[in-house]
Amino acid sequence: MLVKISLTLIFFAVMAAVGFYSRRHAGSVDGFVLGGRNVGAWLTAFAYGTSYFSAVVFIGYAGQFGWKFGLSATWIGVGNAVIGSLLAWLVLGRRTMAETRRLGSRTMPDFFGAKFRSEGLRIAASIIAFVFLIPYTAGVYKGIGTLFGMGFGVSYHWCVAAMAALTAVYVILGGYKATAINDFIQGIVMLFGITAMIVAVLGLKGGLVDAVSKMALVESPGVAKGAYASLFGPAPASLLSVVVLTSLGTWGLPQMVGKFYSIKDESAIRRGTVISTLFAFAVAGGCYFLGGFGRLFPAPETLPDGRLQFDAIIPSMLSTLPDALIALVVLLVLSASMSTLASLVLTSASTLTLDIIYRDRISGEGEVAAGQIDDAVAVTVEKRKVVVMRVLIIFFIALSVLIALNPPTFIAQLMGISWGALAGAFLAPFVLSLYWSGIEKEAVWASFAWGVGITVANMLLGNPVNPVDCGAVAMVGGFAVVPAVSFAARLFRRRG
Repeated sequence: MLVKISLTLIFFAVMAAVGFYSRRHAGSVDGFVLGGRNVGAWLTAFAYGTSYFSAVVFIGYAGQFGWKFGLSATWIGVGNAVIGSLLAWLVLGRRTMAETRRLGSRTMPDFFGAKFRSEGLRIAASIIAFVFLIPYTAGVYKGIGTLFGMGFGVSYHWCVAAMAALTAVYVILGGYKATAINDFIQGIVMLFGITAMIVAVLGLKGGLVDAVSKMALVESPGVAKGAYASLFGPAPASLLSVVVLTSLGTWGLPQMVGKFYSIKDESAIRRGTVISTLFAFAVAGGCYFLGGFGRLFPAPETLPDGRLQFDAIIPSMLSTLPDALIALVVLLVLSASMSTLASLVLTSASTLTLDIIYRDRISGEGEVAAGQIDDAVAVTVEKRKVVVMRVLIIFFIALSVLIALNPPTFIAQLMGISWGALAGAFLAPFVLSLYWSGIEKEAVWASFAWGVGITVANMLLGNPVNPVDCGAVAMVGGFAVVPAVSFAARLFRRRG
């Protein structure tokens, strides 16, 4: 216990120190939100990767889908690396950096408003982003609290409150620069931690070969013998839905795409592409590979309705490890989760501040018009915006903590609802608008209605379709909705 507490306190001290160090970069809006658009390849790549993978993945997804798909769950990690990292950087990186700088946009709602010359789109996108980032944040808190409680025997509620307070400290102090530096440190911890976890857990089952052989013998009602050790597992179609949600979804998430706003230049994008992809292969691939062995350990307890407590699978697997290794694992999940939390709260606060409370007027050319104000007034307004963002960070953290203290469902389902609505609404119009000038404003509205509508309708009906599968449908469907409505809108105008 002394080792665990000591390592955790050192970790907390480093995170807070980085926040104090980065205060000098957080005096202006661009500095607080984007790090002055001057962040290098390594910091951006690690910020992207650590924002991508959190307790939602390590505790929720790796446990639930490792149990469901067996070793084939590793394909989710491969998809995250190839689609969610490599292709995302290749397809979005350079064009996002160039277009957002041309438009002067700082957030995704700001991008939609400036690109399509619409205050309505900007406000609608802001509301969608703020509302649906909350369940994702709650899922992250739940994952942290679950594992921290296992490692330290501390109440789940106290764990959630402590993590929220620490995240608030360094984000409020240092903004994006503090987040990026801490993400780099946390990413190093994650790489060491996932390696140690895999080696230790497989060692408990006699090594890799013996563990895979044991997985081939695992039986389950309605599942063919050996399916959990097969290439595509017992449910390939469902596995594909998870790959789509967790890989393609990052292309439309404000907190992920925002990393390309702040990167330094094109050479940094080229280097960052390689770094981010390798990081994803190691962390996501390792995480889902580890979760695939979950059935070799005692099954988790069932809930009152008879369902397995999926969020307890990974903590149960790790509970038999030596204390020093458990401390490293706790730091691993803390690192992954706090980096994601920092990105989420910064995205939400900046979106509300810049796109609703202090939104600039959209000019006729599609750019944000700053207005004619003298330098002294401009500096005062900038400082006021930063203060408002810091207050909203506290508000957003408090709101998501309240949900996390009484979460309505499993971590994976919380993420499915969040990613389904956000990426279902934003993914298609954002990506297509970077390459195609023919998108009409009505198509963006239709995509917003499609992504949010299908996700909320499924939720209100009691989730007859699994939120993960529903989220995948929302994302992919947007690529049909946007072109169809754009062509229809132009045809209607010509006939009118």
